[in-house]
Amino acid sequence: MANLTPPQPPPSWTHTPEDILKLTKEAIERDREVRDRVAKLPPSECQFETVSLALAYSEAEFDASTEPLSFYQNVSPSKELRDASNEAEQLVSDFGVESSMRIDVYRAKVAAQKNIETSGRKLNQEEQRLVEKMVQEGTRAGLGLPEADREQLTESKKELSQICLEFSKNFNEENGTVSFTLEELKGVPKDVISGYAKRTEDGKELYDVTHKTPDIFPVFKYAESAETRRRAYESYEARLELNAPLLDRALELRRNIATLLGYKNWADHRTEIKMVKSGDNFLTDLEQKLRPLGLQERETLLKLKVDELKTKGEPFDGEFYLWDYRYYDRLYTERTLSLDDALVKEYFPVSAVVPTILEIYQNLLGVRFHEIKDKETWHPDAQMFAVWAADAKDESGFVGYCYLDLFPRESKYGHAAVWPLLPGYIRSDGKRAYPLAAMVANLAKPTPDRPALMRHDDVVTFFHEMGHVFHGLLSRTQFARFHGTHVARDFVEAPSQMLENWCWEPKVLKKMSSHYKTNEALSAELIDKLVRSRYVHVGLFYLRQLFFAWFDFEVHTNKDKQDVTALWNDLRERVSLVKGGKRSAGQGSFGHIVGGYDAGYYGYTYSLVFASDMYSTVFKGDPLDPARGDRYRRNILEPGGSRDELDSLKEFLGRDPNPEAFMQEIFGNS
Repeated sequence: MANLTPPQPPPSWTHTPEDILKLTKEAIERDREVRDRVAKLPPSECQFETVSLALAYSEAEFDASTEPLSFYQNVSPSKELRDASNEAEQLVSDFGVESSMRIDVYRAKVAAQKNIETSGRKLNQEEQRLVEKMVQEGTRAGLGLPEADREQLTESKKELSQICLEFSKNFNEENGTVSFTLEELKGVPKDVISGYAKRTEDGKELYDVTHKTPDIFPVFKYAESAETRRRAYESYEARLELNAPLLDRALELRRNIATLLGYKNWADHRTEIKMVKSGDNFLTDLEQKLRPLGLQERETLLKLKVDELKTKGEPFDGEFYLWDYRYYDRLYTERTLSLDDALVKEYFPVSAVVPTILEIYQNLLGVRFHEIKDKETWHPDAQMFAVWAADAKDESGFVGYCYLDLFPRESKYGHAAVWPLLPGYIRSDGKRAYPLAAMVANLAKPTPDRPALMRHDDVVTFFHEMGHVFHGLLSRTQFARFHGTHVARDFVEAPSQMLENWCWEPKVLKKMSSHYKTNEALSAELIDKLVRSRYVHVGLFYLRQLFFAWFDFEVHTNKDKQDVTALWNDLRERVSLVKGGKRSAGQGSFGHIVGGYDAGYYGYTYSLVFASDMYSTVFKGDPLDPARGDRYRRNILEPGGSRDELDSLKEFLGRDPNPEAFMQEIFGNS
């Protein structure tokens, strides 16, 4: 396989800021020319080939040209490249708004649909879906409205796009710290502290803790001082308060847009094309079921807090705070299960876990990764792989490209996510265009006395995100707009959530673990404790998820301007069952609300219903069985969004999906 040459070269990553803007503008002009051509067609010449296909090919080529250029802002160490990338994305976004509001192109789409129907032309399922979706998106964009309303809509959408980009830019470039003395950090593992920047101020030695997950989360979990945890949490919550007015304006614009389009609110507009159709009933029902369980768990943790404060001789004010949860959750797990998170971490060195997870996926799904080391990427940390079918004998076995950029650095995207930079589809010449997926993460870096180690949570996250990578790589659709994760937003997480289950299977844990000193796998006893810890305080965990979902839903169903900061803080106390401290604008750090999950955060929990059903029905018996992996690949990954998600689920499960496995998972194990 090492001798096989991919039929499609990887993209270049040697752009200058000038290149980024020039290439973006050229791509916009090419796509605009196609739209102009389509718009000029007389109604009688509007057919599948002249309208639907022409636009589908153009949008695929446009995305393939512009997505990698917009990606630089998330990963490039160069501020000039990041700024140019951000500017390029704004150009793309503005052009997207302009394109979506072209009534002349919309009329051509409608004419093509009518001509196809009256001629009796037979299209395949995906082609028919393409025609229907193209007309639907024009209708949803407001192209049936009077001209004055359309102009107002266009201006509002452009401003909304600009605000969302600015919000995300602030998110990526946030670099604040909170400082503590060594005494204040008592309880935080030494290997974590050794990674903090150290300085002296007024004769005191201080450690600067960034808001990046590997730095600040250990403070939440381990710092014995409640005051340290409080300061860390309040700093973390307030880190993006500058985004609060941006969110206020975004919500106002969304309300205006929904009204213009004739929807009751923004949530109705967004859920119309999703699986759930409306999110409120789902949230209400689940919260009612989870609340008694969460209250019971809160009492358990509160008792732990009372006992600890009594031992220390410190007063108890009767409250359970936001900064108490992770700390006492860990204490409970350690004491009840004798499970030490820091000890478990020693069994998951990055150098062993990442290759093993790749191996598991490769064997399960019948592919092979071949690292390419002689090509430039956007940063020396980023690894590049050509992905091939396991039995590839010639270039027809090529699958696509994958990039892994796993370690934190300044001004890099701060969490874990996957970007589908190139779509897979059938080009106009009949040949295949191959996909490219880039995974960006922030795993802990090595310290002076230890290699880079992953918490078990990090392992789960990595496994989850690789699920998105494979959804992008193994999808086989005719059109780019249906490729990979281009499915209903409330289904997009289900495949990856299903794959998280592997991280709790004893034989998989044994395979993935290798102590950084002894190379020994996790013992059966440790694995048993880890598996049992999965459902510790599951009620409080899902209530926290529901807090985010309710906040997202409330701000997008309310018709009037509201105090969003008050809503954020009040809802968290009511739904999550934890008391906040200083009432900061924590919503400024809620990136999902401008990143495509607006009126859709509920989807993380909603899609778990499908994830649980898929795993328990098909994979539970043998999660490493390639035959089951092939069934998953064919029925879920390959179709992408080319058919209704419910049809993919039915084919995979052999029946309609149901919530029984999810409910059993939560209430049967808690």
